[in-house]
Amino acid sequence: MGRGRPVLKLGLMVVAVWLLLCVVIGVVAGELSLHLGRRALTAADETRARWIAAHDHADFAAEAITAEDGVTLRAWSMRPENGNGDAVILLHGVEDNRMGMLGYADLLLRHGYAVLLPDSREHGESGGEIATYGVKETGDVRRWFDWIERADAPRCVDGIGNSMGAAILLESLRTTPGFCAVVAESPFASFREASFIRLGQWTRTGPWMGRTVLRPAMEAAFLYARLRYGVDLGLDSPEDAVAGSKVPVLLIHGKRDVNMPAYNSERIVARSGGRVPAVQLWEPAFAGHTGAIGAEPREYERRVVGWFGGHDAQP
Repeated sequence: MGRGRPVLKLGLMVVAVWLLLCVVIGVVAGELSLHLGRRALTAADETRARWIAAHDHADFAAEAITAEDGVTLRAWSMRPENGNGDAVILLHGVEDNRMGMLGYADLLLRHGYAVLLPDSREHGESGGEIATYGVKETGDVRRWFDWIERADAPRCVDGIGNSMGAAILLESLRTTPGFCAVVAESPFASFREASFIRLGQWTRTGPWMGRTVLRPAMEAAFLYARLRYGVDLGLDSPEDAVAGSKVPVLLIHGKRDVNMPAYNSERIVARSGGRVPAVQLWEPAFAGHTGAIGAEPREYERRVVGWFGGHDAQP
């Protein structure tokens, strides 16, 4: 009995220290997730973008709108001289800027699509103090969607997103159901799952560590984001958004993607209840993270342009 008390006391102390450590890890992880490194745009970047627009016989313009919370959002628009009547919003990945989608803009301009390349909030030249992976960005996408409809009155507005941009695009289907069709490459199934994956990459243990041993740290990070910034990252769930949407979705996920494994897109398809052909998944065998256009450029072009062309009537 006497010996049992010191053991119990020691056990409680270990648990207390462990929980305190998890809180510290959660706070640090929360701050690192919300405050990202900003990749600035340069004069050379804009020169390159203008050159592509001119090469594709498109008008080039710098655009700006105000988000619901007052943040200034900036983008480039390119309108081909002989357009097909459709427009595409292009959303870049985490810690990138609109330059990351310039190659996709070039491809689409050659097929007659007008394109809009926004900087996500807290990226590039857009304002915002934190990135929220869709909690606030979905409203930003809706504002850009409305801006395109007012400015160009296109027959269709489509979307392409890569990585974080793919997740944001899919989540925006809740607030922007008017997309004719979207293409999302290398999205996460939910931000919670993405957190498990990132933690597993940092610790080199795989996502199981975040789901089990370090689960208290992950929950502390989500709680910290809610209390400190009023942002519930648990709401970020592309798989739920797609399941509740009628917009046609083409998912692309390279089988060699070790940054955000392909099972994320497979989960989105499964969660959608098999809405074939409205939700389809292409898994190029030799593509890494957002690498389909480089691994199989002709097949990428065929599938993406064909997807938009096959859904070119307003829903």
